[in-house]
Amino acid sequence: MKTEFFMPMKPPTMTHQQKQVTVRNGKPVFYEPDELKAVRTKLMTHIGKHIPPDCYKTAIRLTTWWCYPVTGKHTDGEYKTTKPDTDNMIKMLKDCMTASKFWTDDSLVASEVTEKYWANVPGIYVKIEEI
Repeated sequence: MKTEFFMPMKPPTMTHQQKQVTVRNGKPVFYEPDELKAVRTKLMTHIGKHIPPDCYKTAIRLTTWWCYPVTGKHTDGEYKTTKPDTDNMIKMLKDCMTASKFWTDDSLVASEVTEKYWANVPGIYVKIEEI
């Protein structure tokens, strides 16, 4: 089985790592600020259109290309070497895909390729393939 799609959007720059913490009754409580909740909602809305009919149950490779709008002196297809970090930005997407039942658990992602580019057409390309 293979799932492949492109979500045209301005990819989020806020990541899972930007959760906040407060202390209640002497214990830390982590929460998502409103801006991070908006990112989660945006991703859930976009991926909801692409949920496979059957969730993946075996090892998979997840490939994502994060295409950010071209700015300044950058050119279409040039690698983006500024924040956000790829390891931080993929976490929220994987969490959303797990909640949407793309797979039984994100531990099935045995191989991960995440790249970020400057692009004339911004969005996130996603490919899931059994390995």
